[in-house]
Amino acid sequence: MLLLGIDTSGKSGGITLAEGDLDSFRILDSSAIAGGTFSAQLVPTLADLLQKHGFKVSDLDGFVPVSGPGSFTGLRVGLSAVKGLAEVLNKPIAPVSLLEALVTLSPEQGRIAAALDAGREQVFLGLYLLGNGQAKELSEQLLTRDEFLEELRGSQALRLITSDHSVAGIAAGSGVNVQQVERPGSEIAARIGLRKLLAGDTVSVDDLDANYIRRSDAEIFSSK
Repeated sequence: MLLLGIDTSGKSGGITLAEGDLDSFRILDSSAIAGGTFSAQLVPTLADLLQKHGFKVSDLDGFVPVSGPGSFTGLRVGLSAVKGLAEVLNKPIAPVSLLEALVTLSPEQGRIAAALDAGREQVFLGLYLLGNGQAKELSEQLLTRDEFLEELRGSQALRLITSDHSVAGIAAGSGVNVQQVERPGSEIAARIGLRKLLAGDTVSVDDLDANYIRRSDAEIFSSK
């Protein structure tokens, strides 16, 4: 199976071309996309990756976008591109949460928490059950810093995984084992997405949506 992982959730992003089956996974190539250039660079970068390895876009068997949480504009650009390609090619989509990707980096199994800085003195927190490299979502929520600490203390999580130094600092006094890692991107997403594609854990073009966990400012102000 030939698949494409796309991450436009952060200040920078990336595209990964990979292939695999039930027994193997191989990254063929990855390209970074600088923040602020997603809309201009995503499709040309994708085309360059395919051409470099002798593939056509019609050779792709599935798409794996990082669905969030993250940048409102960035996620919209990435998911819109995936929707367009998947609809034209009639290919499946297996979205991956950034929190889910973080959890899979844990060296331990069991209940694992993942957290990201959400800005505005808030934290994105996901609780997962990790086993055999697969993460089952228990909950994902947006919390204040105080709520975040309270949730950690009562979560019975074995470990907290984060890619943000600020979050690691906040969680240091929670009593939970805190591990800071590099922010996962399109390569980690592609690996998770392959399993989902093979298992049929996919969404339709119409059902693909960004996982903001909170409403955008535009939605908040329009409701007032």
